[in-house]
Amino acid sequence: MKVYITRHGETDWNVKGKMQVCKDSNLTEQGKKEALNLGNRLKDIKIDYIYTSPLTRAYDTALLIKGNRDIPIGTHENLKEMNFGIWEGMYSDDVSREYENEYYKFWNEPHLYTSTGGETFEELIKRVKITLNDITNQNKGEDILLVTHSIIIKAIYSIIKKYELKDFWNPPYIKNTCVTILEFNEGNYKFILEADVSHVEN
Repeated sequence: MKVYITRHGETDWNVKGKMQVCKDSNLTEQGKKEALNLGNRLKDIKIDYIYTSPLTRAYDTALLIKGNRDIPIGTHENLKEMNFGIWEGMYSDDVSREYENEYYKFWNEPHLYTSTGGETFEELIKRVKITLNDITNQNKGEDILLVTHSIIIKAIYSIIKKYELKDFWNPPYIKNTCVTILEFNEGNYKFILEADVSHVEN
């Protein structure tokens, strides 16, 4: 089976530099265009089922990718973005100033990061690993699309590539509507494509 994975399109808060995480903001016109372009790219590819984060920015992206195709869509709570606790809804610049030490660790020393009211990277990876395995095991023989968030996708990379936690932020960068393709066979995952954005750049 193949697992197609993408991040939602650009949002208002992406543009404003706010940490939306489990809060939400709408897709921008650019974000809608990105999703439509990805839908056009995937229009001739077999997709049996779409799983999406229930957050509006991801769900709306999934609908635009699906278009008029007869593909079932289901929301999955565990595809939500990492919980940032008290940082949610704040501007990144304010977080970096008010929580300088924690913010530095988040981006540079994830193995040392602790969250106030949110998730650690260890908790996130455990959640994502269980979720990815559950979804693939429940859909054996089918090709599925996951529409989710950047840090969830980074966690998938970390799990499959068996990174140490300190290397969580290894490339590639997860841009809006980038496409990653996994092949799942006999319990093993293999990368076919990593974070491709050719449908956006073209």
